[in-house]
Amino acid sequence: MDIKFLEQLKDYPSAYPNDIDYQGTIEPISLQEIETLEQLYNNGNTFPKALRELLFLAGNYCYVLDYGWNETEEEIQNELQIYARKWLLKYNKNISRPFFVIDVYNGPEQFLYVYLDEGNNPFVYQAFLPEQNNIKHFASLNKSLSEYINSLIDRVKQGYNPF
Repeated sequence: MDIKFLEQLKDYPSAYPNDIDYQGTIEPISLQEIETLEQLYNNGNTFPKALRELLFLAGNYCYVLDYGWNETEEEIQNELQIYARKWLLKYNKNISRPFFVIDVYNGPEQFLYVYLDEGNNPFVYQAFLPEQNNIKHFASLNKSLSEYINSLIDRVKQGYNPF
């Protein structure tokens, strides 16, 4: 796959390339797995290019994203989507547009996602599911997927935790 949006992730595949014990190297999923996810979560339509690149480069593991605790190493992305949708039901929330979850945190309370109908480099959104009056349930991070990933890689390069 030609990488256009996530060149920095391709060029910097390990969080700690000089560490003997743990390098934190990205792990891909196959194009076939991506196409299966497109069938399941985008009615067979192709995902935005930046999302396809993310999955192709680091769909099984990405050192700047948390895919959650999954029961198996296979179908990590599908499990992530299923869990997030269950959390929406648990908290009686709904996202009406087609979306794909890219990161989870704080257990079943928060996740990051992209809408699948926003072009090739969609904005990243946060879902905060518990009821709190001062926090919006769904909000844009005001960064495209590539900008978000690149900003986290930059943090790692500076020696900081990406989270």
